[in-house]
Order: sequence, then C-alpha cells, then structure tokens
Amino acid sequence: MGRMLGLVSSWALITVIALAGNAADDSLQGFTPLFNGKDLSGWKVPPGDNDHWKVVDGVIDYDARSEGKGDKCLWTDKSYRDFILRIDWRLKKDPGFVHRVAVIGPDGSTKKGPDGKEETVEIEDVDSGIYLRGSDKSQVNIWMWPIGSGEVYGYRTDSKMPAEVRAGVTPKKNADRPRGEWNAFEITMKGDRLSVKLNGEEVIQSARLPGVPKQGPIALQHHGSFDSKTGKWTGPPSLVQFRNISIKEL
Repeated sequence: MGRMLGLVSSWALITVIALAGNAADDSLQGFTPLFNGKDLSGWKVPPGDNDHWKVVDGVIDYDARSEGKGDKCLWTDKSYRDFILRIDWRLKKDPGFVHRVAVIGPDGSTKKGPDGKEETVEIEDVDSGIYLRGSDKSQVNIWMWPIGSGEVYGYRTDSKMPAEVRAGVTPKKNADRPRGEWNAFEITMKGDRLSVKLNGEEVIQSARLPGVPKQGPIALQHHGSFDSKTGKWTGPPSLVQFRNISIKEL
C-alpha cells in the first residue's frame, strides 16, 4: 500500500510539473493565460447561471444546464482582433443526445446515397465550440459528428457563401481523440483568415470568413436544453470541460 501511495504521489507531482512547464513555455512564446485554474476571473458568467459554469479540479466545467435567461455562453471580458488561441477541451461521458446526423464530404456538402437522399449516421451527440470575435457564425465546432471538430458550421451551411469558402471551413481530417480524452486546439485568426490545428493536425488551413467582425470577445459555447419532465435532452448538450487557455495577440 505504501508503495502504491508513493507511485500515486509521484504521478501527481509529474502532472503538476508538466502543467507548469506548459504554462512556462506559453509565457516564453508571448502567450497570456485566459484561465487561472482557480476561478472565472476574466470571464462573463451568464446572469442567473446558478453555478453551472464552474471550476472543478482546475478545469472549467459545464453541464449544459445554465439557468441564465439570455445568452448562456461564457464570454471573455476582453475583445481580440488577430490572435493565436490555445485551448484544451474534452467532451464528458455523461449521456448525450441520440440522433441521426449528416455525412459531410470534403467540400462541405452533405453526401447523398444512390437514391439521392442525404446519408446519415446515428450518434450519441454532445456539442460545444469556440466563438471568435463575438460572433456565433464564426464558431469553431466541438462535437461528435464524423467530419470531426474544428469546422465552422455557420459558414459551411450558409448557401450564400461561395463553394470555396464552404470547403475551406470543412475539416480536412477527423483528428478528435475518443470522447472523454483531452484534445488541444490551436486557433489562429488573422484578418478574415482562420487556421485550426487539432491535436497537432491542421484541420483548417487559412480558410476565408467573409464578413467576420474585425474584433470581438471569445466565448465557450452553451448548447442544448434539458426537459425536466421527460428527463432527456432535446438537443446535443455541451457537456464539456476546458483547461490550459492562453492567447497571443498578433
């Protein structure tokens, strides 16, 4: 038992040292922390949220049940123009929302079967994302769809956008780790161009976002609602955690 406790303590110490090393590396590279690991200083908690956005064991934890009456997302106090954002996230394993979703092709269009109907697959979905420059349209998705996280749903599904824009905001590969494991985004926003790396893999490369605001805050997205009468979700919930959030303004 003593040896086991010693091993646990050693692993805990290694984890602390690793996290401290990551923070030091970011600082040396000109990154500023957006989350202190202790509380939600620097963030705007939705009025009336009632502690659904909270800090648990050093990470931002959300259960998708904010009681706020308006926007339920968690926004930064500060606005940003051009930047590199680093953020770790993971989708929790609590029961999600089972439904059928479209199969998306590399050009951003939905795939059709031999009968001309849209191809779909059934998944247990959970859903969140990162809003850029104060806009839900310029959201970098976090979800369970087969296309993978990192896509910009508001632009991909906008039929008024040119084909090259819709293709540009569609992930080139699914780089997500299994649900319950930590993932790492590096999001670069410069002018109207967006690049996204997920777990070191470039899934979006210099995609153009026509009409994107020049400046605005960043948000961690709320998604889904819970029906207390049925005890079920009515849409994919944002059962999600975040950590290691830092930004470098360009």
